[in-house]
Amino acid sequence: MIKSMTGFGRSEAMTDSYKIVVEMKSVNHRYCDLNIKMPKKLSFFESNIRTLLKEYIQRGKVDIFITYEDYTQTKGCVRYNKEIASEYFECLKQIHDDFGIENDITVSKLSHYPDVIVLEEKTTDEKELWNVLEQPLREAMSHLVETRASEGKALQQDLVEKLNGMLSLVHDIEERSPQLMEEYRQKLELKVKELLESSAIDESRIATEVTIYADKVCVDEEIVRLRSHIESTKAILLSNGDSSIGRKLDFIAQEMNREANTILSKANDIEISNQAIELKTEIEKVREQIQNIE
Repeated sequence: MIKSMTGFGRSEAMTDSYKIVVEMKSVNHRYCDLNIKMPKKLSFFESNIRTLLKEYIQRGKVDIFITYEDYTQTKGCVRYNKEIASEYFECLKQIHDDFGIENDITVSKLSHYPDVIVLEEKTTDEKELWNVLEQPLREAMSHLVETRASEGKALQQDLVEKLNGMLSLVHDIEERSPQLMEEYRQKLELKVKELLESSAIDESRIATEVTIYADKVCVDEEIVRLRSHIESTKAILLSNGDSSIGRKLDFIAQEMNREANTILSKANDIEISNQAIELKTEIEKVREQIQNIE
């Protein structure tokens, strides 16, 4: 089944220590473009997230928003730096010995000297944190794929209906083309009779002129190719193969537009011109829809 590139997914995970909420949305894009907004504490997981996303989608602009709350009561720890304290203590003793002044060193005073007692942030267990983060990421990505598949189903139905309408227009043009030749022959014969009055008409000359005219306005090849492109597009849309078909369909749509342009340029008949214009309009609608297919 085809997938749209528009979708939304959300999930969250909670433990005694963390709460993580993942939200993501996607829109159409020529390539896979990922933008991640998350706390600095999780920034070292960016490469993991990008790798993970490739398991779920191939194309689209995806915005991922991650919020993180730490419920840990103590986020840091106090450390006593014995080496620094010893150096301070020895320096103070040396001052006492050199100048003979009272040594009033106390534990509380010594602890206030720089770097004797420091507050260090607890090291985050990256593996544990990734295990917590991976679950909501996968769930949100799965929801994103589900919404893209749901919209893809609606896209598929709409496109098939449009393609059937295009086949009907192609059929009308195909039926009109032979009538155009006969009408041109009748007009040519009438004009020649008016010019020659009672003189005999050279039927071979009439046939030659009609043949030349037919060669100029003949759209048989364009109709065959156009019908083939339409049927091919329908077959791809209705197949259960690779879901990443957007680029291929976009190329086929360009080819359909080229054939419709040729038919319009050759048309020397108002009815065929109107049908060709309507055909081009429908092709453009199809192309717009295809732009949103993964």
